[in-house]
Amino acid sequence: MTASDEFKKELRRDDLDTEGIRGALKMALSEAIELKITTWVVSPDDVGSEQAEPKPGYRMQTRINIVDGDIDNEVGSQFLTNGPYTELRDFHLDQVQDGRDIIQQNLINLQHLFGVLGSTMKRISYRDHHRLESPTPPSPYIGP
Repeated sequence: MTASDEFKKELRRDDLDTEGIRGALKMALSEAIELKITTWVVSPDDVGSEQAEPKPGYRMQTRINIVDGDIDNEVGSQFLTNGPYTELRDFHLDQVQDGRDIIQQNLINLQHLFGVLGSTMKRISYRDHHRLESPTPPSPYIGP
């Protein structure tokens, strides 16, 4: 289930309150703030091992933070002009472009989610308003 679907599911709960909305927003925004793209080469010696991080120089990484507008790039020495993996630079750049497209789609989704949030807030406000202003039921007393 996508973050957008989870957000909508949270907003459709019957017991939704302000805390629930905050939680749904936090979940949606945490998924949309940063995109990290990593390309790394595993050396033949490490194939099949449980290596969680690449060796120094064997990684290209781009981190895009859409809130701050920061883009950080790291290019390992093995991907430079004299390195054996220079052809992977174009692959990584294609992945970064795809990442930009993903960010654009996430922003469109966030716009939609905020529209859903606005209508949900109106629904909650309307429900709470009517709950507070509903008249007390008439007394079962029947006169003489």
